[in-house]
Amino acid sequence: MSQQIPGALSLLRPTRENILRICRNLSAEQLNTVPEGFNNNLIWNAGHVIATQELLTYGLSSMKTPSGREFIDRYRKGTRPEGPVHQAEIDHILQQLEAGVDQLAVDLSDLTAANFREYETSYGVTLRNLSDAMTFNNMHEAMHLGTMLAMRKLV
Repeated sequence: MSQQIPGALSLLRPTRENILRICRNLSAEQLNTVPEGFNNNLIWNAGHVIATQELLTYGLSSMKTPSGREFIDRYRKGTRPEGPVHQAEIDHILQQLEAGVDQLAVDLSDLTAANFREYETSYGVTLRNLSDAMTFNNMHEAMHLGTMLAMRKLV
């Protein structure tokens, strides 16, 4: 396993903790509010980072994503909130923000051994292996954390 992977994993956890801190301090109504000038909301961003991380790590390693196709299809790139997310799904998303990091840590050896499918991101970065995917994912999640920090002031 690349030495970069544990480092990338250790950076993912605090980003997720910051996202959780934002979400746990807001009501379902606030989490579902699309602020003026934005095309999504806080809970969509939280779901989106889960979906993207799973697609970049499990998906590109040709493994089943832990959250499943339906969840991924709701929160993947190119989607928007289709209506209010109810409390049960909010609770699921908040739980997965934390549990997903733990699950990724458990699955690292399987993911590392898998045949990674090279992928060029819309950002113009080519991901050639799991280490690249995890590093890119951390940048992606930090970008969404910044968006969420701005959004929370508007809800």
